[in-house]
Amino acid sequence: MTALPEPVTVEEVAAEVTYDLRRAVLRPDGGEITWAGDEDPATFHLAACTSDGVVGVVRFSPAPCRWRPEARAPWQLRGMATEPSMRGAGVGRTLVIDGLARVAARGGDLVWCDARGTAAGFYERMGFAVVTEPFDKPGIGPHVGMLIEVSST
Repeated sequence: MTALPEPVTVEEVAAEVTYDLRRAVLRPDGGEITWAGDEDPATFHLAACTSDGVVGVVRFSPAPCRWRPEARAPWQLRGMATEPSMRGAGVGRTLVIDGLARVAARGGDLVWCDARGTAAGFYERMGFAVVTEPFDKPGIGPHVGMLIEVSST
Protein backbone atom coordinates (compact mmCIF):
# COMPACT_ATOMS: atom_id res chain seq x y z
CA MET A 1 0.00 0.00 0.00
CA THR A 2 1.20 3.48 -0.84
CA ALA A 3 1.60 5.70 2.21
CA LEU A 4 -0.51 8.81 2.51
CA PRO A 5 1.56 11.88 1.59
CA GLU A 6 -0.03 13.89 4.39
CA PRO A 7 -2.62 13.48 7.14
CA VAL A 8 -6.19 12.78 6.10
CA THR A 9 -9.08 13.93 8.24
CA VAL A 10 -12.58 12.51 7.96
CA GLU A 11 -15.46 14.93 8.33
CA GLU A 12 -19.21 14.58 8.21
CA VAL A 13 -20.30 16.87 5.35
CA ALA A 14 -23.37 17.99 3.43
CA ALA A 15 -24.34 15.81 0.46
CA GLU A 16 -23.32 18.55 -1.98
CA VAL A 17 -19.69 18.21 -0.90
CA THR A 18 -19.64 14.67 -2.32
CA TYR A 19 -21.09 15.47 -5.75
CA ASP A 20 -17.93 16.53 -7.61
CA LEU A 21 -16.07 13.34 -6.73
CA ARG A 22 -19.17 11.20 -7.35
CA ARG A 23 -19.43 12.73 -10.82
CA ALA A 24 -15.73 12.37 -11.66
CA VAL A 25 -15.25 8.82 -10.37
CA LEU A 26 -18.65 7.09 -10.35
CA ARG A 27 -20.46 8.74 -13.25
CA PRO A 28 -17.80 10.11 -15.65
CA ASP A 29 -20.08 9.36 -18.62
CA GLY A 30 -23.08 11.05 -17.06
CA GLY A 31 -25.87 9.77 -14.86
CA GLU A 32 -27.38 10.71 -11.57
CA ILE A 33 -25.08 11.85 -8.79
CA THR A 34 -27.86 12.87 -6.41
CA TRP A 35 -29.83 10.00 -4.95
CA ALA A 36 -32.99 9.49 -2.94
CA GLY A 37 -32.06 9.67 0.71
CA ASP A 38 -29.12 12.06 0.30
CA GLU A 39 -30.98 14.69 2.32
CA ASP A 40 -32.56 12.31 4.83
CA PRO A 41 -31.62 13.50 8.33
CA ALA A 42 -30.48 9.97 9.29
CA THR A 43 -28.13 9.73 6.29
CA PHE A 44 -24.57 10.86 6.76
CA HIS A 45 -21.90 11.72 4.21
CA LEU A 46 -18.19 11.51 4.93
CA ALA A 47 -15.35 13.29 3.18
CA ALA A 48 -11.69 12.42 3.53
CA CYS A 49 -9.77 15.68 3.31
CA THR A 50 -6.17 16.77 2.92
CA SER A 51 -4.77 20.27 2.56
CA ASP A 52 -5.63 19.93 -1.16
CA GLY A 53 -9.33 19.37 -0.41
CA VAL A 54 -11.67 16.38 -0.65
CA VAL A 55 -9.91 13.18 -1.75
CA GLY A 56 -12.58 10.60 -0.90
CA VAL A 57 -16.30 10.41 -0.15
CA VAL A 58 -18.91 7.90 0.98
CA ARG A 59 -22.54 7.89 2.10
CA PHE A 60 -24.20 5.74 4.78
CA SER A 61 -27.98 5.60 5.16
CA PRO A 62 -30.44 3.40 7.06
CA ALA A 63 -31.94 1.02 4.50
CA PRO A 64 -33.42 -2.49 4.53
CA CYS A 65 -31.11 -5.22 3.26
CA ARG A 66 -32.83 -7.54 0.80
CA TRP A 67 -30.32 -10.33 1.57
CA ARG A 68 -30.76 -10.09 5.34
CA PRO A 69 -34.37 -8.98 5.96
CA GLU A 70 -34.06 -10.07 9.60
CA ALA A 71 -31.38 -7.44 10.28
CA ARG A 72 -32.60 -5.20 13.09
CA ALA A 73 -30.92 -1.97 11.94
CA PRO A 74 -29.31 -2.28 8.50
CA TRP A 75 -27.50 0.56 6.73
CA GLN A 76 -26.40 0.95 3.12
CA LEU A 77 -22.95 2.14 2.05
CA ARG A 78 -23.20 4.00 -1.26
CA GLY A 79 -21.30 6.50 -3.36
CA MET A 80 -17.79 5.47 -2.30
CA ALA A 81 -15.29 7.36 -4.45
CA THR A 82 -11.59 8.11 -4.06
CA GLU A 83 -9.53 10.59 -6.02
CA PRO A 84 -7.65 8.41 -8.55
CA SER A 85 -4.25 9.82 -7.51
CA MET A 86 -4.96 8.71 -3.91
CA ARG A 87 -6.01 5.12 -4.62
CA GLY A 88 -4.04 2.56 -2.68
CA ALA A 89 -3.01 5.11 -0.06
CA GLY A 90 -5.60 4.16 2.56
CA VAL A 91 -8.20 6.86 1.93
CA GLY A 92 -11.02 4.39 1.22
CA ARG A 93 -10.02 2.23 4.17
CA THR A 94 -10.06 5.28 6.46
CA LEU A 95 -13.54 6.26 5.24
CA VAL A 96 -14.99 2.77 5.67
CA ILE A 97 -13.52 2.29 9.17
CA ASP A 98 -14.84 5.68 10.26
CA GLY A 99 -18.23 5.07 8.66
CA LEU A 100 -18.67 1.62 10.23
CA ALA A 101 -17.88 3.10 13.65
CA ARG A 102 -20.47 5.85 13.13
CA VAL A 103 -23.09 3.31 12.02
CA ALA A 104 -22.40 1.20 15.13
CA ALA A 105 -22.66 4.30 17.33
CA ARG A 106 -26.08 4.98 15.77
CA GLY A 107 -27.24 1.46 16.64
CA GLY A 108 -26.71 -0.18 13.24
CA ASP A 109 -26.12 -3.92 13.13
CA LEU A 110 -25.31 -4.47 9.46
CA VAL A 111 -23.88 -2.50 6.53
CA TRP A 112 -24.53 -3.64 2.98
CA CYS A 113 -23.64 -2.38 -0.47
CA ASP A 114 -23.93 -3.07 -4.18
CA ALA A 115 -20.20 -3.18 -4.93
CA ARG A 116 -18.77 -2.73 -8.38
CA GLY A 117 -17.00 -5.90 -9.45
CA THR A 118 -13.73 -3.98 -9.58
CA ALA A 119 -14.13 -2.89 -5.93
CA ALA A 120 -15.25 -6.22 -4.42
CA GLY A 121 -11.71 -7.17 -3.40
CA PHE A 122 -11.32 -3.89 -1.49
CA TYR A 123 -14.52 -4.52 0.45
CA GLU A 124 -13.52 -8.14 1.14
CA ARG A 125 -10.24 -6.90 2.65
CA MET A 126 -12.37 -4.62 4.85
CA GLY A 127 -14.32 -7.65 6.14
CA PHE A 128 -17.37 -7.54 3.86
CA ALA A 129 -18.67 -10.83 2.45
CA VAL A 130 -20.04 -11.35 -1.06
CA VAL A 131 -23.65 -12.57 -0.73
CA THR A 132 -24.89 -12.56 -4.34
CA GLU A 133 -23.94 -13.74 -7.77
CA PRO A 134 -22.71 -10.92 -10.05
CA PHE A 135 -25.47 -8.74 -11.48
CA ASP A 136 -25.50 -5.84 -13.91
CA LYS A 137 -26.53 -2.30 -13.09
CA PRO A 138 -27.52 -0.77 -16.44
CA GLY A 139 -25.18 2.01 -17.45
CA ILE A 140 -22.76 1.24 -14.62
CA GLY A 141 -21.71 -2.40 -15.03
CA PRO A 142 -21.21 -5.58 -13.00
CA HIS A 143 -21.83 -5.53 -9.25
CA VAL A 144 -22.10 -7.97 -6.34
CA GLY A 145 -24.06 -7.65 -3.13
CA MET A 146 -21.85 -7.45 -0.04
CA LEU A 147 -22.38 -7.01 3.69
CA ILE A 148 -20.63 -6.79 7.03
CA GLU A 149 -22.02 -7.09 10.53
CA VAL A 150 -21.21 -4.25 12.91
CA SER A 151 -21.36 -4.06 16.67
CA SER A 152 -21.55 -1.17 19.09
CA THR A 153 -19.27 -2.98 21.54
